[in-house]
Amino acid sequence: MEELDIQTIAKRSIHGVLALVSRTFFLNIVTLAANILLALYLSPAVFGVYFVVSAALAFLSYFSDIGLAAALIQKKESITEDDLKTTFTIQQSLVLTLVIISLLLSPVLGSFYNLNHEGIFLFQALVISFFLSSLKTIPSILLERKLEFKKLVIPQIVETIAFNTIALALAVNGFGILSFAYAVLARGILGLITIYSIAPWRIRIGISKASSKKLLTFGIPFQTNSVLALLKDDLLSLYLGKVLPFAEVGYIGFAHKWALAPLRIAMDNMIRITFPVFSRIQHDKVALGIAIERTMFAISALVMPSLVGLVVLAPYFIRHIPRYEKWEPALLSLSLFAISSALSSVSTPLTNALNAIGKVKVTLCLMVFWTLTTWILTPFSIAFFGYNGVAFAAAAISLSLFIVIYISKRYIQFDVFKIIYSPVFSSTVMGIAIYFVSQYFVGNLFTLLLMIPLGVIIYAGILYIISKEQIKQDIAFIKENLKK
Repeated sequence: MEELDIQTIAKRSIHGVLALVSRTFFLNIVTLAANILLALYLSPAVFGVYFVVSAALAFLSYFSDIGLAAALIQKKESITEDDLKTTFTIQQSLVLTLVIISLLLSPVLGSFYNLNHEGIFLFQALVISFFLSSLKTIPSILLERKLEFKKLVIPQIVETIAFNTIALALAVNGFGILSFAYAVLARGILGLITIYSIAPWRIRIGISKASSKKLLTFGIPFQTNSVLALLKDDLLSLYLGKVLPFAEVGYIGFAHKWALAPLRIAMDNMIRITFPVFSRIQHDKVALGIAIERTMFAISALVMPSLVGLVVLAPYFIRHIPRYEKWEPALLSLSLFAISSALSSVSTPLTNALNAIGKVKVTLCLMVFWTLTTWILTPFSIAFFGYNGVAFAAAAISLSLFIVIYISKRYIQFDVFKIIYSPVFSSTVMGIAIYFVSQYFVGNLFTLLLMIPLGVIIYAGILYIISKEQIKQDIAFIKENLKK
């Protein structure tokens, strides 16, 4: 397998960031636009069913990999055909077992949540899509190891456009829950075809004892981390679907989805790139520290203003978009989830870096803490605040960011205050300005949309004044690597 030097890693990282962020930004705009339209034609209860059923499938998917894919990406040495063959064989054995069990038990799930035939079919469609997605693992690993993110983003484009186009077209024509079911099937089929066209890999079956032993040393703690994340997030969603009305679950899902949107656009793409990048430079502590600081600054600079603008302008969007008044009960949860997302934009890159340098047991301990506090605080908060208690608990738990910073500084040298001060300050000033201007200026949807470029101008101007030297250095770094 190809070995990369620091210059090649830097070059491909920059190209990868530009490819993923720019194209995925476009796709997230498509997704957000589709969600706006879907919310017009689908009820909160339908969103609640989709939210809960998707969480049920996510519960199963965490047991399909046992961390082998991450182990291949993080591995210091070159990966071998035995590594690929072993990973594929173990993963598919687990996936097929879970798929068969899930399809057989789908009526039981439907009975437990009082789902109709359409709801059960949605779950079955997601199970099939899950199997199709698992077949993409090896080609994806090969592309990530080479940092070929420009190619890796193509299947994502195909899948996102297919899902949103089909779901919206069917929703407009009254298909309800089935809109999601047919859309996820189309997404799975087209994504699989696309990635094998880009990164062909001849499927091989077999298990190497030496390879499996080495990969599982990292993979099992890593996947245990993911399973705890499952217990913390997706299993909690299943719990909510049982103790709260689907309409209230819909409010939670709506608020959570929008509060996570800036992270999905900015942070997820950066994290996907930085995990293999950090893994490839883990031996160079100086380069690693610089890479982490640049990553955290870029994520904070994009996420912080987006969340502040979202919280400030959300009430106006609900007021001025026709038929959106039904989502007003989700506004408080949206603000609280936004706080959680803002703090996660700092903590997640750090836990990602810890995993990349092999400190997976450290992140496992952190995840144990987050899982326990989530399951303790959330039911308690629901009892006092109703469905908004879910967001209250999430915001409180996200304050553990300071624990993550303390632990991370034991292994990695970085200055978190220097990194996030200017994005936080600039976002705060922008939010205050937009809040007061909106009260006197916004009277319809058109004037509301004008608040977005105004906010961008205010934020960008303040950020540049405060962090001029940092921005100039980052731009010079990008230009240098784009020219190579």
